[in-house]
Amino acid sequence: MHVLVVADGDAPERGDLTAAWPGWDDDLALVVAADGGARSCPRLGLVPDLVVGDGDSLGPAELDRLEAAGVAVERAPVDKDETDTELAILAALSRGATRLTVLGAFGGPRLDHELANLGLLALPALEGRDVCLLDARARVALLRAPDPDGAPVARALPGPIGALVSLIPFGVPVEGITTHGLHYPLADETLPAGPARGLSNVRRSNDAWIEVRRGRLLVVEAPATLAP
Repeated sequence: MHVLVVADGDAPERGDLTAAWPGWDDDLALVVAADGGARSCPRLGLVPDLVVGDGDSLGPAELDRLEAAGVAVERAPVDKDETDTELAILAALSRGATRLTVLGAFGGPRLDHELANLGLLALPALEGRDVCLLDARARVALLRAPDPDGAPVARALPGPIGALVSLIPFGVPVEGITTHGLHYPLADETLPAGPARGLSNVRRSNDAWIEVRRGRLLVVEAPATLAP
């Protein structure tokens, strides 16, 4: 079940998204807006099925208007431990999401929110699900290994030849990284946290993939190209 979460960061134009990531909206079953993310839905050609959050960005009148239009609204208190985006993700999971695409997770005036949205990829409840943060500039996913059975975890990296793929350890060294179809190959290697060795690799095959034996690895794909 593919659920789209629209956060309150900078939302891309739908045409730009489709040009960068064809098929990004395939099989959408539900659209969940995190508070002010509801304002970005019309420009994306979307109508939210559910709005979640404390309403500080939308305001009571806009929440009432959405409810009158038939949109479900789950209000949260302003004083809470979770961000509205986190609550929207949890609401999507409670409705059966197995695949999550999050728009509007980047940009806006708050760098701390952008960093926190990247951190949401590590939510325990998301383990084993297909999750990415998406805009026209980047697609970001977190690879966690090993899987519950102790096996390495693999991820396909389909896309245009020449596009950038960066591999960034998420807080700890990542062991047993093997890649296929990237210009700078890794064969059962370790990337330590800190050094930027994994930045700006280049896809050399449409069916590129990566496997990780242990650790958490951010995989950042960009439609931009960089010829090595």
